[in-house]
Amino acid sequence: MSGWPRWLSILWAPWRLAYIRDASRRDTCVFCEAPRMGDDEALIVYRGRRAYIILNRFPYNSGHLMIAPYRHVASLEDLSFEELVDVMVLVKISLKALREAYSPHGFNIGVNVGEAAGAGVAGHVHVHVVPRWVGDTNYMTVTGGVKVIPQLLEDTLKTLKPLVERIAKEHEGELFEH
Repeated sequence: MSGWPRWLSILWAPWRLAYIRDASRRDTCVFCEAPRMGDDEALIVYRGRRAYIILNRFPYNSGHLMIAPYRHVASLEDLSFEELVDVMVLVKISLKALREAYSPHGFNIGVNVGEAAGAGVAGHVHVHVVPRWVGDTNYMTVTGGVKVIPQLLEDTLKTLKPLVERIAKEHEGELFEH
């Protein structure tokens, strides 16, 4: 980027500072703590047999969900076959619910394994499901360094929880019984 001012080569994400400060103070795992809390307090959208769906408290976009196994393991290969299938079925359910609720144009689905790969909670594997819309990275993010999230987390929870529960009932046979 020669010829450009140095500050244009920096990606500013000031909305992530609260997450970084919160994560650096944690002695415990947020994904192990959340299931012990009430759904509204923890922002849990759905509790499955081996995994659950939770809203990201510091979302990249409205509807940013995470699917985590209850068991504290660091990587996908540490999951049992049943846990892995349950996690992926919950990803499928999440996609259907987000499409119905928000009509996104696409999704980012990802797993960051390890701190070097960007995992904010490196010890507990989880899958991110981020709905995307054409133009969702607009001038506010690019020039102002501010991310606009148009819906309160509590309202997102109220929107998604009944949809996910209904869709999960339709997919009960895909989740492992044992």
